[in-house]
Amino acid sequence: MNYLQFLSNEDVQAMHDATMRVMGEVGIIWTHQPSLDVLLSAGCRMNGNRVCMPENLIMDSIAKANKRPEIRGRNGTINQLGSGELFFHNLGGARDVFDARTGTRRAATTEDCANAIRVLDALPNCNNITPFFTPPDVANEMMALHMYRHALSNTAKPVQGPGIQFGHEVKYAAEMAAVIGIQPHELTLSLSPVSPLTMHDVAAQAIMDMAKAGVVHANLPAPTGGATSPMTITGSVVQQSAESLAPLVLAQIIHPGCGVVYCGRLGMLEPRTGLIWGGVELGISSAATVQLGHYYGFSVNVYGFSTNAHTLDAQNAFERGLNASLPALAGADELSGIGEMEAGVMGSFAQMVLDNELAKSVRRQRQGLSADADHLAVEVIKTVMNTNRNYLASKHTLKHLRAGEMALTKLAERNSWETWEDKLNRKQMADYAVDESERILREHVVPPLEPQQEAELDRILAAAEKETVKK
Repeated sequence: MNYLQFLSNEDVQAMHDATMRVMGEVGIIWTHQPSLDVLLSAGCRMNGNRVCMPENLIMDSIAKANKRPEIRGRNGTINQLGSGELFFHNLGGARDVFDARTGTRRAATTEDCANAIRVLDALPNCNNITPFFTPPDVANEMMALHMYRHALSNTAKPVQGPGIQFGHEVKYAAEMAAVIGIQPHELTLSLSPVSPLTMHDVAAQAIMDMAKAGVVHANLPAPTGGATSPMTITGSVVQQSAESLAPLVLAQIIHPGCGVVYCGRLGMLEPRTGLIWGGVELGISSAATVQLGHYYGFSVNVYGFSTNAHTLDAQNAFERGLNASLPALAGADELSGIGEMEAGVMGSFAQMVLDNELAKSVRRQRQGLSADADHLAVEVIKTVMNTNRNYLASKHTLKHLRAGEMALTKLAERNSWETWEDKLNRKQMADYAVDESERILREHVVPPLEPQQEAELDRILAAAEKETVKK
């Protein structure tokens, strides 16, 4: 299909040129000597404490990268990123739970970590799963590994590895993935450079360890426009791109051909509160990120279901509908954020169910329209008019209902006022989502791992804790 273009080809070229200037003239703060040795030997130079990368090295690294990685689940499902299909996955790393039944917020528990994955496993429009909640009372060095451990037992779908901070997390995440038959090149791990344009020592070491292991890099620069990147959206996307490409260069020098997903998590500053703004600018910046990432040939993963809202209210629906539709229509390969609330601080089981419905509609939106003979339906119109029949009885109607001409929802109200008014509780869409999330938690059964697999995952987690956590 023809994707929606927010930027002309000339605009995208200008953004690429600006990215090369930032990486080559400004540079990235980088003090980790082992990785600097690799970069300098490949032709980079130092500008004070910033490493500057030449355009030929950057473009050569982009050319070497595997831009179409495959993510596989233990049920055999393979999602090939960049295939033209739109995939959806959830928010990762929320701290709090919004209880939509009571309208209250609380800190996530270990049980919530497992239950969130079970709900996502049951939702047909959530394709890849990222560990959702951060478990309580876990050392920072072990947080990502605990999250990944919870996920592997509670879904058979492809699991995207969590955002990591330290090199040791790479080793143990890869060992855990191997327990369920996932090879390193099928495992994604994410790491966030610090904006603006800073690669701390632990992050640089983690990039080296990811490259040596051969895992898929889905690095997540997360600048805030007006605070840690320029106030202009295109300026922030340029800085974000430099922050995404810099670790890619290091990884491709170490392991040419390792997989890469081009990601962006740009948010704009809400000047009245100092928080991240969840308005339409987020959707526009995601769409621009998609265009720039596709310029390089990458599959692109950006925000989709994002909002500042604290409840399942009109603001919530308004913001996430815009922020999912715009990058989807621009051709995004993956949209993130199923279940997200409060700009990523909070999540909700009912929100996951609502987003599953929204994802189905966004897919239908992106599918567009066909003008072939069957869809133009002249012969069907002629038959109906010549026989005094109606379209309800037509095989053509049933065929295209089954083919998905309409994205039929399960939760939205589609009755008349009179029918709705006669119902006992006059439920709305959010109420049905609460009911459905509770039903899933009661009834959905995830195919279990073998006991020896569970034991091995526990052993790996214990070994990681023994090595890394200082008592």
